[in-house]
Amino acid sequence: MGTRRNFIKKTTAGTTGLALGGILLPNTGFASILGANDRLGVAVIGVRSRAKAHCIAIHQDLNAKILYNCDVDDTIIEEHNTWCRKNIGYVPKVEKDFRKILEDKDVDAVFIATPEHWHAPMSIMAMQAGKHVYVEKPCSHNPHENEMLVAAQNKYGKKVQMGNQQRSARTSASAIEDIRNGVIGEVYKGEAYYSNNRGSIGKGNEIGIPKTLDWELWQGPAPRESYRDNVHPYNWHWFRTWGTGEIHNNGTHEIDICRWALGVDLPSTVTSFGGKYTYDDDWEFVDNQQVTYSFPGNKFITWTGHSRGIMKPERPGRGVTIYGSKGSIELSRNFYKLYDLAGNPIKLEFEKTQSATTNTQGIGGLDVDHVGNFFNAIRKDESLKADINDASISTMLCHLGNMAQDAGHSLKIDSKTGKVLNDDAIMKKSWKREYAKGWEPKL
Repeated sequence: MGTRRNFIKKTTAGTTGLALGGILLPNTGFASILGANDRLGVAVIGVRSRAKAHCIAIHQDLNAKILYNCDVDDTIIEEHNTWCRKNIGYVPKVEKDFRKILEDKDVDAVFIATPEHWHAPMSIMAMQAGKHVYVEKPCSHNPHENEMLVAAQNKYGKKVQMGNQQRSARTSASAIEDIRNGVIGEVYKGEAYYSNNRGSIGKGNEIGIPKTLDWELWQGPAPRESYRDNVHPYNWHWFRTWGTGEIHNNGTHEIDICRWALGVDLPSTVTSFGGKYTYDDDWEFVDNQQVTYSFPGNKFITWTGHSRGIMKPERPGRGVTIYGSKGSIELSRNFYKLYDLAGNPIKLEFEKTQSATTNTQGIGGLDVDHVGNFFNAIRKDESLKADINDASISTMLCHLGNMAQDAGHSLKIDSKTGKVLNDDAIMKKSWKREYAKGWEPKL
């Protein structure tokens, strides 16, 4: 147990390594230290932002090699190649069409950090090609794709890890163990939140497609739309054709930790309040949202998302609080804090290496551990920390949050399937999307 002085004491890493955006990681390179059957060739698909964290984490494994950088935008590829040369010491082969990568038998696994409408279809195609998959959250663009992903994993038997990397946080795992041992009594509530101050995305104008961009392949399974100047490379998050809003973009992480802490799966009811309050622009989702999920056993989870306006100036940008009958626990990617009922600090644990929390890359030690777990699952059949069978449930909660917001009333949920019981219209509208001809995922 820690004292108050220990509680507020900052920890520092005593190792040397590769510093990226304030994150300190060991600096290792590719070397064949294992048997030939343990060497892994991987491809990173979608390399603008989050892929940087993937590459750094892959690079920590002495017997893994990035064989391909894949992106549909030449400008992004050129920037990433320069980044690779500086940060991992080599430049992988370049391929714009991921389908050609799937034909390469030297590729054992793919890392997917594309826009969200590609996550499930690409994951399924990769499994069909015999590849293991590390897919960024959310794993799907709609609930039907969740079902497809789980069915594909069961059919093809490949390892599929979702990138909710806090599942690999040692401090979070320690907190969950303490919760299971009754340290805060009966847990009943998980409170998840995220806040940022995103600016206006404006109102897009149709312009010519940049010569560097394969817009047809970028759209892939999504219905075709004209190219506009406020979509690529990041603002697709806020358009329903390609993105899923902030609850998926960031809420997936904290909602998932709440589920883990409370020991719950699909909810019984979902209610959402919110709106678009800040700018008159093309943003198609709410920019501030409050979702409440109820579960059997009188447990509930709340998610508060402030995309455009910081919640409280003194509060961190994201986090989780778990409430129990004897106390509470605060969790983030970087720490575990235990309090008694009076709010007195009792225990504090920090991660050995820190992880970024609110930027778009999110580089940190948790990526190394999460990717390491993925590689150990492939090599040693180690259990995945975020196996798609479980990760898809957290993704489903986010889908249900959006569906409840769109419905404008509380939804009753079949806690075995996630399907809505009291609104056929929202089921028809939101359970499955329209796909571009020839791109619908099939098993």
